[in-house]
Amino acid sequence: MVQHVAVIGAGVGGVASIKCCLDDGLEPTCFERSEDIGGLWRYTDSTDDGRVSVYRSVITNTSKEMSCFSDFPCPEDFPSFLPHGLLLEYFRMYARHFNLLRHIRFKTTVLSVKKHPDFATSGQWEVVTETDGVRESHVFDAVMVCTGHYQEPYLPLSSFPGINTRFKGQYLHSREYKDVEAFRGKRVLVVGIGNTGGDLSVELSRVAAKVFLSARSSTWVFSRISDHGFPFDMVSTTRFNQFLDWLLPSALTRRIRFRKFNSWFNHANYGLASTKSSKFKIIVNEELPFCLLSGTIVLKPNVKEFTESSAVFEDGTTEENIDIVLFATGYVFSFPFLEESVRSLFDDNRSLYKRIFPPQLEKPTLAIIGLVQLTGSVMVGTEMQARWVTGIFAGWNKLPPTSTMMADVLKKKPPVKRNTTERENLKMSFISYTDEIASCAGVKPNVLRLLLTDPRLALTIFFGPCTPYQYRLVGRGKWSGARDAILTQWKRTLKPLRTRVVDDSSSSSFSWRWMCLLALPVALTAGFLLSKYPQPGWSLRAGRQL
Repeated sequence: MVQHVAVIGAGVGGVASIKCCLDDGLEPTCFERSEDIGGLWRYTDSTDDGRVSVYRSVITNTSKEMSCFSDFPCPEDFPSFLPHGLLLEYFRMYARHFNLLRHIRFKTTVLSVKKHPDFATSGQWEVVTETDGVRESHVFDAVMVCTGHYQEPYLPLSSFPGINTRFKGQYLHSREYKDVEAFRGKRVLVVGIGNTGGDLSVELSRVAAKVFLSARSSTWVFSRISDHGFPFDMVSTTRFNQFLDWLLPSALTRRIRFRKFNSWFNHANYGLASTKSSKFKIIVNEELPFCLLSGTIVLKPNVKEFTESSAVFEDGTTEENIDIVLFATGYVFSFPFLEESVRSLFDDNRSLYKRIFPPQLEKPTLAIIGLVQLTGSVMVGTEMQARWVTGIFAGWNKLPPTSTMMADVLKKKPPVKRNTTERENLKMSFISYTDEIASCAGVKPNVLRLLLTDPRLALTIFFGPCTPYQYRLVGRGKWSGARDAILTQWKRTLKPLRTRVVDDSSSSSFSWRWMCLLALPVALTAGFLLSKYPQPGWSLRAGRQL
């Protein structure tokens, strides 16, 4: 019987895991090597301690309503997209509200996590920690690893001949970037066009003499602001859109998506992407197109090699007098504290059952939280993982036999091993994955049943944004405020914009009533089909998320 749980890391996943442990009657002890909560989102000027943190100007890519904890909405006066400081303040509010800080041991490093000698029968773990130079050994019934996947910088110098032998300029990984001062007046080459590469290129273009952005793959760019000015994720991440993705042929949905991207600007004209591209990535950036249009950023293909002061690209062109090369090439995850026999059970998150449990363990008392990439907020997915895991530890939920878990892992694992440092085109759908874990935990909302008992709520859930409050309507951990939070989500979205009110009389309530009447048969049909047939677990939507 699990009672005492070690939680490693006090970032988003760690804080959510502490709360879930307490909700299920467990006793968590969280070990955090720094002096505060927040993990990646707690900005610091220094990189000397080896901790990865955001850069000074970062703002979330997912909106507050789509990213908050499921039973603790963001304050209504917070903007829809949060600077890192406000997001950290929200985490602290959450931790204070649920009295979580007393369960965290700060400035404590986990040195090792090993199976207890009688693990095959007890499922227990030996955890060795260090605080102020003093080592301590503990025994826990279960362990939740919440260190995420932004751990070790990926710096593929071998792929860029000459960078560390001939090149006389400076090179660094984006992990070391904090602000623009060191780049003022310099000619900068940014390698990598993910969300970080795009953000840093735009920021540096304001102070650098010139910025070159090297892209290896086709890249589609979209804005956080959708049509009519609403947050893009609130408009696009809906159960209705998921139903259309499931219903329509994949080639058609892909064509529609590309056409939507090109309605903002023609990506082929900018050298970013073609509708014929089979491999591509999708990033969020409102300013990159204008920077390319104004020439403050110059897009280049992949780098072939470096000379003493220049970069030679695969198309044969050369850019001279490069002062700094900034690698925005991502991260790799590692768990050096886990004993090798455990670490070898999963080479990447695709070897984990539901991206959480190593299926070969004799006892399911080790969970990897937050090692997942979703097309929506990772924060919401992480909390859902933690709710299911603590339910299993507490005996409310059960895992299937090892053979069933292994079969599920093999079925979902790609046949060809990919480079785990790359962001894949094929990411897990936010709704599909979160629904899958919610079903395992017994907290997934039933739209068909709600149509009969609460039609207004059902239609809002189906056609509106798939906000995390939906997963607090039923089951263990049900929250009495969930319904109201769903029905007032747009009010909280618009509230911070109401600093200057203008008269705009409209018949919105009349239009809403007509929409409800017209949508009812669609929702009924979709609910029936989605309950009868399995849903896809993958999507082509991508991008770094909160």
